[in-house]
Amino acid sequence: MFKSFFIASTGQHVGKTTLSLGLLSGLQKRKISVSYMKPIGQEVEETKAGVWVDKDALLIKEHFSLNVDDRCMSPVLIPPGFTKDFLDGKIQTEHLSDSITSSFQTLRKKDTALIVEGTGHMGVGSIINLNNAQVAKKLGLPILLIASGGLGSAFDELALNKALCDLYEVPVLGVILNRVKPEKKEMITSYMQKALKPWNVPLLGCIPLDPILGIPSIFDLKNLFHGTFLSGEECQLKHFKQIRLAAASASFFRETIEPGQLIITPAHREDIILAILGKHRDISKNVGIILTGDLPPRNFVIEELKKAHIPAFHIPLHSDEVLEKINSFTAKIQKEDGEKIMEAIKVTQQNIDFDLLIKLLS
Repeated sequence: MFKSFFIASTGQHVGKTTLSLGLLSGLQKRKISVSYMKPIGQEVEETKAGVWVDKDALLIKEHFSLNVDDRCMSPVLIPPGFTKDFLDGKIQTEHLSDSITSSFQTLRKKDTALIVEGTGHMGVGSIINLNNAQVAKKLGLPILLIASGGLGSAFDELALNKALCDLYEVPVLGVILNRVKPEKKEMITSYMQKALKPWNVPLLGCIPLDPILGIPSIFDLKNLFHGTFLSGEECQLKHFKQIRLAAASASFFRETIEPGQLIITPAHREDIILAILGKHRDISKNVGIILTGDLPPRNFVIEELKKAHIPAFHIPLHSDEVLEKINSFTAKIQKEDGEKIMEAIKVTQQNIDFDLLIKLLS
């Protein structure tokens, strides 16, 4: 019988959900009955039925059309103020732990294994006595540990996180490296296998950096800034290869517009906005616009943007502030973003040793 297993990582935004998508799809293709749960969630979303669940859990459930109960799939949620309530004695670890255990037992049917996705690095949840290692121990699951690509720094992070697994006597099933520079993949694979040998832990995959997965859609950025679309909401899942500030003369800027650019410019620079509109109409350029400054653009500009179906929204910040915030932002996969979901599945399946994984868990 194929065993359930726990996915953990060495930090936030390392790729647990990306790996969950690829692993679940890959195992299903190999005729293995597998489902999913995320015991502890921090970023939540309300379902159509009015139930609050973890966003990643909802993404997985909807994409794979899983017939699972929302509360079982996402039994413990940690909203703002939760930790204080716990330390004040209003919430008990035993109650949370029992909820996770009963949900796991409900979902793990006779012929179905579970992919259990953790939250953050191994130590996340320690303050409520439910870090990833403790949860995996409670459920009796081995851990598949994910680290960001690299060699020395990746191994150091793996060592820190493995120490907590060892403390709670949780076996590490294998390691997967994510976002490895493609030109270094062969070298890193070879040397990471040597580094892991003393632990008797196999390297199950080395996934190259995928530019599509790192590019935010304008939908991601609209949510980042809590903005409202002025136009082009129907194009909100477009991805832009380049983000640039526009402050030069309109005539110069018009000649340098390229496909796939997301342009940040002050809302009062109507000359630049009209130059973008003219270029867009001439050669159907794929562009998006973030308009900045205290005041939104005038109504006639908004109407022109709507006619061109250019996704655009206004943010009452300086352009430099907007660009800085975008550069520090890590885009997560949204359930609405089918292109990214399929890319995550493809790149994961192509670079994981499923035969070895199945052998280890069978």
